[in-house]
Amino acid sequence: QVQLVESGGGLVQAGGSLRLSCAASGRTFSSYTMGWFRQAPGKEREFVATINWRSTYYADSVKGRFTISRDNAKNTVYLQMNSLKPEDTAVYYCAAKTAASYSNNYYSGSREYDYWGQGTQVTVSS
Repeated sequence: QVQLVESGGGLVQAGGSLRLSCAASGRTFSSYTMGWFRQAPGKEREFVATINWRSTYYADSVKGRFTISRDNAKNTVYLQMNSLKPEDTAVYYCAAKTAASYSNNYYSGSREYDYWGQGTQVTVSS
């Protein structure tokens, strides 16, 4: 069982920055593929970014503005969000895919992830 706890959400003006954190339990965190997803009101959950044990992959809508990273010593994954836009407003979820240890693949589908955090609200005002 893996527990994920997100933090770092809040209210920010357009053009501003936020950094989200996701602390994970589990003894083999370094082998997990981690992902960030978001869900705006009335919309489906959508992929934002993912990081496996050695590389990253982003949705086109955030490429060049968001950066996903991980600190395996702290069992934590981060999402640095810069140049935020009102359309980035959503609840952001952290997710872990634990079944494929040290995978070199990218996973952008929400069904491919095994565990989810409770979400953190990000609101970008215009």
